[in-house]
Amino acid sequence: MHLPKAELHLHIEGTLEPELAFALAERNGVTLPYATTDELRRAYQFDDLQSFLDLYYALMAVLRTEEDFTELADAYLARAAAQGVRHAEIFFDPQAHTARGVPIGTVIEGLGRALERSEETHGISTQLILCFLRDLSAEAALGTLDAARPYLHRISAVGLDSAEVGHPPAKFREVYEEATALGLRKVAHAGEEGPPEYIREALDVLGVERVDHGLRCMEDPELVARLVADRVPLTLCPLSNVRLRTVDTLKDHPLPEMMAAGLLCTVNSDDPAYFGGYAGDNFDAVRDALALDPEQLRTLARNSFEAAFLDHDEERRARYLSEVEAYAFD
Repeated sequence: MHLPKAELHLHIEGTLEPELAFALAERNGVTLPYATTDELRRAYQFDDLQSFLDLYYALMAVLRTEEDFTELADAYLARAAAQGVRHAEIFFDPQAHTARGVPIGTVIEGLGRALERSEETHGISTQLILCFLRDLSAEAALGTLDAARPYLHRISAVGLDSAEVGHPPAKFREVYEEATALGLRKVAHAGEEGPPEYIREALDVLGVERVDHGLRCMEDPELVARLVADRVPLTLCPLSNVRLRTVDTLKDHPLPEMMAAGLLCTVNSDDPAYFGGYAGDNFDAVRDALALDPEQLRTLARNSFEAAFLDHDEERRARYLSEVEAYAFD
């Protein structure tokens, strides 16, 4: 669907398509435990978040140089542009790379090279969000933020991702306080597999401005009322939810109920190479499975720009919103 939209929940490492993985593996002398791209793609079947993460981190071994990260980002941006994305706020996981001996500067400068030319090349404005791996220590997160200081001109916000259960947001209070002092915006994954209380902690302890996923807020009516009253955006990822078994089928997804409750929902692709679709594919999927009408889809697109970190450029936000209103559905 080419409806203009912002993508606010996208892990750049999760855009590594099998074809690019094999190309980078050959270039960097990395041997993958799969004979063909088809065999690798067949491995993209997951029982839960952890089974996905195991493959996700293993495949990152092919990413070694600035050129690799530039190529990865360029490939995503080309696909996103073809599906109507006009603005993308992109997550990256520096700890997953520094643990392999790849310097944080290699990651950020490589991604930055693609992002700084994205508007001219792909028609997409971009921002970069540095995510901490929540299954690592709080001290490791602080070290990562400190290592990123020379590159803060390329970073707009911090986030929190990876295995959620057993790693509550409060664990990262100190690094989020430091990010606030540095003037960075704040988001965090919460309420995907973790309980509604993790969403409360992300808001109250970390001070996040957006909740990534937030699906399980629906178990807590008081929390829903708060999210509605405060207009806290939720960056939902429907195809991801199905692939990771947080909902059984797309028809079971609570998106219509969430919208009816007044929640500021957005639709995003999460890790599209692994989960079966990019931003436009997710819009198509929820339209078909949940019988969303054009005005509901327009609302989701409008929400995405309203939730974007474009406070410094309200003229741009207004331009994107006018594109949403002018869009003619088939």
